[in-house]
Order: sequence, then structure tokens, then C-alpha cells
Amino acid sequence: MQAARVIVNLCFDSSLGSAYYPRKCMLRPLPLSRLFVLVAVALAPMVYTPRAQAWLPHPHKEVREHIEDLEQQWRVATLAADVPAMDRLLSDDYVGISWNGQLNTKAMQLDRTRSRAFSLTRLDLYDSKVKIVGNVAIVTARAQVEGTSDGSDMKGTFRYTRVYQRLPSGIWKITNFEATRVPDPGETRHHSHNLQ
Repeated sequence: MQAARVIVNLCFDSSLGSAYYPRKCMLRPLPLSRLFVLVAVALAPMVYTPRAQAWLPHPHKEVREHIEDLEQQWRVATLAADVPAMDRLLSDDYVGISWNGQLNTKAMQLDRTRSRAFSLTRLDLYDSKVKIVGNVAIVTARAQVEGTSDGSDMKGTFRYTRVYQRLPSGIWKITNFEATRVPDPGETRHHSHNLQ
């Protein structure tokens, strides 16, 4: 079946630099596919306006979902003391600051997990928020934690910031981490009393 064609009664005068509709214009058949392209180009400015884009998905939505998935992968790896998984998730230049101010490189973090110097039996995450800035994703969240650190029991609520960076390969890695312990109400009252 022969492709449908549309007859366009439009001529272009190169000397005038414009299209016009003369009476004796030569009729030329225009393929339907080419007509669709012309219409699409003509309508593009109307489609891609800020108002029209309001219904489009947020450009960072997929990245946020990916980072949230990586957060869950880190949680599972930490609870299982899965050193190979943690190794994959951490960047080579990783720096972590624990709630007591201890500094950990990637090698130190993996060694502490491997030797069970740091071990968690509970890690529940709440109020997680992901902020995307270029090739960096910043996660802030609250965590309920139970476990041991260097032979001492560790239990409580912590707020933390974890920073992911997208490498040139496109893979996201954890590059920084810092945690702060949230004192319970009793500790807060006691601390306030001591300051007065």
C-alpha cells in the first residue's frame, strides 16, 4: 500500500526569506511522516514550558529512589556484618565520624565490622530525607540502634548524615558519614540542670 501523502500549497521565496501563498504555486506532495515532524517542531515551544512541565516526573525522583534503595542495602549489610557488601557501597576515600567522635576510613570501618568490634543487632531508620546536589546525594535520617561498640553496649536514638557521590562510572558510593546521639528526655533534663 502506497504511503499516504498530504498536498501542501505553500512555496518559499528565498529572496524574500518567507513563505507565501501565490496563485500559481507549484503543488508538492509531502510525506505524512515529514508533516508529523514539522508539527512536532512547531508545537515544541508550547509543550516544554514551566507550566506544562509541572505534570512531568521530578528529574531527581529516580535518583532519590536509588539512594533510598542503597540506604536499605547498607542497613541490611550492617546488620548482617556483610563486609563484601559494605566494601561495594563505600568509596575508597570514605570518611566516617561516629557518635563518640571516632574517625573511620573505609579500611577501618571494614576491619571493625569484620572483627565485630562494631556490631549492631537493631538498626531502624525513620524520617529519611534525600537532597540531590549535582553528583552528590545527602541523606539525613533518624536511627534507633542497639548493639556493641568496642565491647561496650550501645543503645539509643541517633541522627545521622550520610553522603553519596556519583562516580564518573555512574555508580553511587558512600563517601561521608556522621552520627550524633540524641539524648533521652532524662539526660536532657539532667544536662540542663548541670548548666544552671
